[in-house]
Amino acid sequence: MWSIAFPGFSQLLTGHYIKGIFFVLSEVIINMNSHFNLAIMFSFIGDFDQAYSVTDFQWLLFYACLYFFAMWDGYRTAMPSEEKLSFLPFVFSAYFVTVGVFYCTKFKLFGTLIGPVFIPMLFVIPGLVIGFTLRAIILKVSERRSFV
Repeated sequence: MWSIAFPGFSQLLTGHYIKGIFFVLSEVIINMNSHFNLAIMFSFIGDFDQAYSVTDFQWLLFYACLYFFAMWDGYRTAMPSEEKLSFLPFVFSAYFVTVGVFYCTKFKLFGTLIGPVFIPMLFVIPGLVIGFTLRAIILKVSERRSFV
């Protein structure tokens, strides 16, 4: 899935040019205004204080929603038409990553703040687990009652 590499790539590859260009431009605008690449660089070299200081969190909050929506949209284009509720893991991941951005200045791992990049990345895990679990439960219940 090309949207994992860069939001909008899968849309461009499947011929959805307007949507793809919108996602690419949105990613660039959000990335530049949040200084996300600098935060990534400082996080990977272990300078978490500098990563926090360069990050504009108000812009960074937009990133997860754009990223996961672009991934879901790319997946939706390629998924089987009979697949139901495939959006749930993406929605919950976006939600939990956003919560991770809120709490990355307070949440410590082994007593250390680990930056505005790694904490939100770790919050993808519970988002996926809850999204897939909720999807499985709803599909199981709907099979019995024919809701979906």
